[in-house]
Amino acid sequence: MHSVKPILLLEDDTVDAMTVQRAIKDLNVLNTLVRVVNGEEALEYLQDSAKVKPCVILLDLNMPKMNGVEFLKVVKADPQLMGIPVVVLTTSKAYQDKVACFDQSVAGYVVKPIDYKGFLDAMRILDLYWTVSELPHSAAETADAGLEKSSCN
Repeated sequence: MHSVKPILLLEDDTVDAMTVQRAIKDLNVLNTLVRVVNGEEALEYLQDSAKVKPCVILLDLNMPKMNGVEFLKVVKADPQLMGIPVVVLTTSKAYQDKVACFDQSVAGYVVKPIDYKGFLDAMRILDLYWTVSELPHSAAETADAGLEKSSCN
């Protein structure tokens, strides 16, 4: 995930957010981590034209105001945001949550490991995947950047 684009973290739990931040630091991921605590804050961030769109969104499901599935429905219906990859990072192992998320075209669904080593391993795999994965720019970003494609690397 090495690009100038930030990683957007939707996480209301402070300890879990600190764990993500620690893992990103331990893995030497250079992307800035932007944290919001619910879907409403995330939408405000994403719809602000002055903010750089993230290369990937890490999404918790159980949040106040607007939960993760509600957030996904809004983002995946918005042509300006639907192309941003979303990886669910949650404690929920519920089948209906997995189905609801994949019905909204998430890029992945990761159940948060309980111990830090397991969490770090999961984050290492995500980092590796997004480092080698190439993503298309939106037409507006391509014109602005003068690039044909973009990736999280």
